[in-house]
Amino acid sequence: MNDLMRRLLWLPVQASTFAKPVDYLHYFVITVTMAASILTAVVAFYFFFKYRARRADQSTAIVLPSVKFEIAVIGVPLFFFLLWFVQGFKDYIWYTTPPKNTMDVYVMGKKWMWKFAYAGGGPNAIGVLHVPADRPVRLLMTSRDVLHSFFVPDFRIKQDVLPGRYTETWFEATKPGRYQILCAEYCGTWHSQMWGEVVVMPAPEFDTWLAEQKAGLAKRVDTGGDDGGEFRGSIVEYGKRIAMAQGCVKCHSLDGEPHIGPTWLDLYKRRETLDNGQVVIADEGYLTDSMIDPRGKIVRGFKPVMPTYKGRLAAPEAAALVEFIKSLRSENVQKVPSKEAVYEPVQHR
Repeated sequence: MNDLMRRLLWLPVQASTFAKPVDYLHYFVITVTMAASILTAVVAFYFFFKYRARRADQSTAIVLPSVKFEIAVIGVPLFFFLLWFVQGFKDYIWYTTPPKNTMDVYVMGKKWMWKFAYAGGGPNAIGVLHVPADRPVRLLMTSRDVLHSFFVPDFRIKQDVLPGRYTETWFEATKPGRYQILCAEYCGTWHSQMWGEVVVMPAPEFDTWLAEQKAGLAKRVDTGGDDGGEFRGSIVEYGKRIAMAQGCVKCHSLDGEPHIGPTWLDLYKRRETLDNGQVVIADEGYLTDSMIDPRGKIVRGFKPVMPTYKGRLAAPEAAALVEFIKSLRSENVQKVPSKEAVYEPVQHR
């Protein structure tokens, strides 16, 4: 039945774990609405003949529906709308909550191409994303110029890609093969040709491919030239170089010691209390926002002295900095808030 409905509605193959739930909801909505439309048409056609005017002086009788009839007319559609909402909301929560064991890939949209950078020292690529089958993959996405939308029809995933901020989506491919990436948001002259490709490989083959890509990485991979300068190597090493060049380590320690700004050691995913009492998680979005608008969310105990890096960091540079921060993990992570800032040097006797 699933395959029959998919073909009747001209839907592409179901190549991810998310595809079937989306299609099942689609089938349910289409079936109910089509049945209701046909029923309405049949009743209207029947009434057209049953209650047609037979004399020139005939007037329409006043019909007063019963309370039960009105409850049925309102209640039945409401029941189906709420049922669709419950199922859709359930799938939405699943879709917007990536598993903890995802493989992270940074994605940058640019007129008119897709650029990919694998977290954890993996390679960079333009237009082609290699992923393993039956493993969750999280995409952390931003745009260099205008609004784009990352769309893989076979996976049933689509997510807007915005300049100046990070959005995320995830998928778990189930069938090895090649699947087209499209831009689903009009972004300029060559919008229709902003293509890419997801290459899904069996997990063992992907592990071998990734190891081969990492071998001699410095000879083959760079960050993309005009998007933040050229650097050959892993994204973590690139982030370290950016941190040194931008002077980040003058205010943020890497060893857990208190300084002008919060330490970067174990910062990623740490719960921080802001000066207004709000508690935030230091994820990719928060770290990127703190670079662009550092005074928007000040951690309690620290002063708003950090300058904005808006316009100073290209998207790959910001992504590399985030990846460098993520790599700074101690063996025993202690989930505690940042220590108070130290603004005066300690006097030693």
